[in-house]
Amino acid sequence: MERLTFLKSIFILCYIIIFTTDAAVYRLPDNGSRLIGEPKYHSVVRGDYFQQIAEYHNVGMLALIAANPSVDPFLPQVGSKLILPSQMLLPYAERKGIVINLAELRLYYYPPNENLVYVFPIGIGKQGLSTPKVVSYIGEKRKDPIWYPPKEMRERYLKEKGITLGEAVPAGPDNPLGKYALRIGTSQYLLHGTNQRLGIGLRASSGCIRMYAQDIEWLYHNARKNTSIRIIDQPIKMSYELSGQKLIEVHEPLAESDKAKLFNSEMASIKKFVGENEISKAHVKKLMTRPSGLVTKLER
Repeated sequence: MERLTFLKSIFILCYIIIFTTDAAVYRLPDNGSRLIGEPKYHSVVRGDYFQQIAEYHNVGMLALIAANPSVDPFLPQVGSKLILPSQMLLPYAERKGIVINLAELRLYYYPPNENLVYVFPIGIGKQGLSTPKVVSYIGEKRKDPIWYPPKEMRERYLKEKGITLGEAVPAGPDNPLGKYALRIGTSQYLLHGTNQRLGIGLRASSGCIRMYAQDIEWLYHNARKNTSIRIIDQPIKMSYELSGQKLIEVHEPLAESDKAKLFNSEMASIKKFVGENEISKAHVKKLMTRPSGLVTKLER
């Protein structure tokens, strides 16, 4: 009997280890609030570099660079303290299913019947191969997915890299989809793992959404088929908090050419939100010039 109990305990422990995730998990704020998380920091030790730090803390590479613009991402000074992008405002979208905000390279998952949100860094489509904004659902779940690169991609690989791709790439270390994939509706776009960890938190894919291996595995096992997926593009998030604080979070637009157009279109709502405080006006102007991706408190 004791042996059976011991084996059962080992099984439960293994299950927990296999299906836990490194994602940031937050309790949903009260109605009217959008703020989740707290500021966190990383003290640089010898041998640290941004990709390693981002992966260790499960944050996006570009988000870490934006939060620490004066630091060399390859040779950060030993003993210096880096700001981690661990605090954020929830995007303007229903708190349901999967919400992906392209501008901040983050995926939010709201599990049903739980007052929680899981936040994951993601990689998205590079310029010219953008990830589309859609309202959809998980149409299919694939374990050990076969990759079927479309004709255009095979031609591009041959032209740019001199690599001849077959019409189907089987599961394994050479498969860029990793071990798990979730299909977005009936489209060719996937949420998937990757065999190139450098692409997480960057615009590096051909349009699909990349996740760390442990993150997509967790999502595969926890998000059911037909779970809603909403892909949005919100570089600017603002919030009037219950405490009376005014908070703003500004991210770099997906395309540099979109920056002026985007900020001009948002200017009326930004001016209304900021008010007449000159310190706040100057602060927001600075954020528009160099977005930090960090939650910023404005003067009342």
